[in-house]
Amino acid sequence: MRTGITFTLDKPARQRLEAIVAKRNSAQKHVWRARIVLLSAAGVGTMAIMAATGKSKTTVWRWQERFMTDGVDGLLMDKTRPPGKAPIAPSRVDEVVRLTLQPPPHEATHWTVRAMAKAAGIAVATVQKIWKAHGLAPHRWRQFKLSNDPAFADKLRDVVGLYIDPPAHAIVLSIDEKSQIQALDRTQPGLPLKKGRGATLTHDYKRNGTTTLFAALNVLDGTVIGRNMQRHRHQEFIRFLNAIERQVPAGKVIHVILDNYGTHKHLKVR
Repeated sequence: MRTGITFTLDKPARQRLEAIVAKRNSAQKHVWRARIVLLSAAGVGTMAIMAATGKSKTTVWRWQERFMTDGVDGLLMDKTRPPGKAPIAPSRVDEVVRLTLQPPPHEATHWTVRAMAKAAGIAVATVQKIWKAHGLAPHRWRQFKLSNDPAFADKLRDVVGLYIDPPAHAIVLSIDEKSQIQALDRTQPGLPLKKGRGATLTHDYKRNGTTTLFAALNVLDGTVIGRNMQRHRHQEFIRFLNAIERQVPAGKVIHVILDNYGTHKHLKVR
């Protein structure tokens, strides 16, 4: 043993240590600590104890000294250690939260963890922990839209009701249009796919103006009725509605869900 470390192993202590070593459910750290003390009491040298337990010299000396001062109970518990870094002060946490709830002073749409860490003088990981603890996520946005229509709630119930519980013997269509679609074509025809070679196409293209797609989605079965037209005035929209009426089976009531686009509210459309 190291100079200055001496102890005598009495019978009760030996029995406790031997029981720890023999017990199958003992923690391994308790087992090798007990073995260090038992081997030391048997007069085994430090190098031999290191070889038998697989521990370093300083570890062997540490637990010999612990047994000398605290006995068997000292082997069964670990000493508490101070944290590596002192916890951040509550005032600094409050400052980070206050800054997060305000727009950043620099040219940015929201705070980032690195910008906040630099402004608050703390680590990035600390900012992340503070934001997580307070449920803050500056990079996330929730969009909303307020309606000025006094009948908005009634209209909302009607529209949602059509989606959730469509009436019997009726068809519910959600209609919209996509304008300014570029009609592009390749300058030369490509070769088709064949064994050992993929299909080919030219990298350049030619413009053929724009087109507008009118589409009606049947919310019940997912089928789509679509038409391409050159413009998206009320005249084209009326022609599209007429095309829908021709495709819908006779005797079916048509319910159409539209947005507030000006073409949809034209007097001739209504």
